[in-house]
Amino acid sequence: MMSTTIVPPIKCQGIKTKLVPIIHDIESTRNYERWVEPFMGSGVVGFNIKAKKALFADSNPHLINFYNSLKNDLLSPDIVRNFLISEGEKLSKSNGEYYYTVRERFNKDFSPLDFLFLNRSCFNGMIRFNSKGGFNVPFCRKPERFAPALITKITNQVSRVKKIIDSTECEFVCQSFKETLKNCSTTDLIYCDPPYIGRHVDYFDSWSEEDEYELHRLLKKTGAHFILSSWFENKYRKNEYIEIIWKDLNITTQEHFYHVGASEANRNSMLEALLTNFPYEKGDLELKGNSQLEFGNMH
Repeated sequence: MMSTTIVPPIKCQGIKTKLVPIIHDIESTRNYERWVEPFMGSGVVGFNIKAKKALFADSNPHLINFYNSLKNDLLSPDIVRNFLISEGEKLSKSNGEYYYTVRERFNKDFSPLDFLFLNRSCFNGMIRFNSKGGFNVPFCRKPERFAPALITKITNQVSRVKKIIDSTECEFVCQSFKETLKNCSTTDLIYCDPPYIGRHVDYFDSWSEEDEYELHRLLKKTGAHFILSSWFENKYRKNEYIEIIWKDLNITTQEHFYHVGASEANRNSMLEALLTNFPYEKGDLELKGNSQLEFGNMH
């Protein structure tokens, strides 16, 4: 088992923090040259895998801009700390109204520091944009949001991720999953965490049935080994697309609880699914509450 999971500074709904150990166990059974994530999100999985070479891609330019700013030394832990102290004081003195000043500024200048500020002080940690590309999530209603303890926590998260970025050969690219997969080879190991079809999602782009089919087609076309995150079932229904589209894969399931969206209907226990197009030993994945089901094998 791996050591304590490193949590990145950018929060994303549906973050795979609790699933990192099992993904790491599956990943460790493969030999590959490059780790590829077409849906980077927070980057929690790849940052903890710590592959020697990695490609992190996402259609959200602000995520990519933030991590490229870290990579290129335009941001540092000290810069982040000083910024959050200064802006946090303004937020507190304004009784929270200053949040909307920062949001308006971000929608004009797209500063990675403003993006971090909004991400850590908006409602429910959501990343949501309107049709014009403007960040439109409301404030979390906590004027004292950036207390010293939280600023220290965020600064430490930035520091840990910065060390990983500096010690690996990694790229951060803003592009669609289609472009990413078209440039993959058989020597890559691909980890996909797309928006969950049939579930409430809060992603930079929407996700459709056509996208799910196209993801399946392009992954197979790469000829590479891949790991895919999806949902298996909740107390209301099963994910029908697993049997329709992904039935030729191996699957590992684990119960998980998500806080997704503002509705109570989207805050229920869910059986998470990790699918692969390669076999692995069940004994390597013995986690409490985990079970493995076999739907078949592509190879």
